[in-house]
Amino acid sequence: SNARHIEIQVFGLGEKKALHFYERDCSIQRRFQKIIEESPAPKIEQSIIDEMAESAVSFVTNQKYEGAGTIEYIYDIDNKKFYFLEMNTRLQVEHPVTELITGLDLVEEQIKVARGEKLDYVQDDIKAHGHAIELRLTAEEPENDFVPAIGSIEQYDPPQHDWVRLDDFVYEGYEIPIYYDNMFAKLIVWGEDRTQAIERMIMAINDFKIEGVPTTLDFGRFVMQHPKFVDGDFDTNFIAQYYTPEG
Repeated sequence: SNARHIEIQVFGLGEKKALHFYERDCSIQRRFQKIIEESPAPKIEQSIIDEMAESAVSFVTNQKYEGAGTIEYIYDIDNKKFYFLEMNTRLQVEHPVTELITGLDLVEEQIKVARGEKLDYVQDDIKAHGHAIELRLTAEEPENDFVPAIGSIEQYDPPQHDWVRLDDFVYEGYEIPIYYDNMFAKLIVWGEDRTQAIERMIMAINDFKIEGVPTTLDFGRFVMQHPKFVDGDFDTNFIAQYYTPEG
């Protein structure tokens, strides 16, 4: 009833021991689909995160899995216990969060593993620095239970900062179709710490101009400014508990 969604990025090396690339908190979600992700996970003891990572590495190693993957857990906040949810045998939408804190290109690393190349580092070489947050930009109406939307993007003017990463494929005049997933971009920011990352995400959202279709930009600002999120005191029920059309 009081749960966080935590996942561990892993790389399986077949016969050799797998590697992990730290955790991501994916607890802000609607209809059980992630919409905001960050790393490191706030307000979870490091010893628990370490245990999750060790469990993930052991699982992947025992399966002799090769390539990128993600081990997902449900974390019981009240009892400080975590439970295996699933493994995704691929990179995920939120992999840029991990790339920003580790400085590694996970797509490149995945190709190396697929080619049978040896990775030129071990677990102790993988370091995390700073804090990263990702907001999935989707064409939908957050104030109307996140109903998907279609239409033409009339204005598309992304923020320009050296601490912003934007993964997108749209442009002014692009038609959001009815046939596919309605995510059209990922807005990711990096900061020296979580406070700075939140501040930078708010700045990036304020500087991002999108017209023509409803999006999750304003919702992202709402989350970044909410005291519970700022304090790291939230769970997977955040939207049901705190979000209303009036904000």
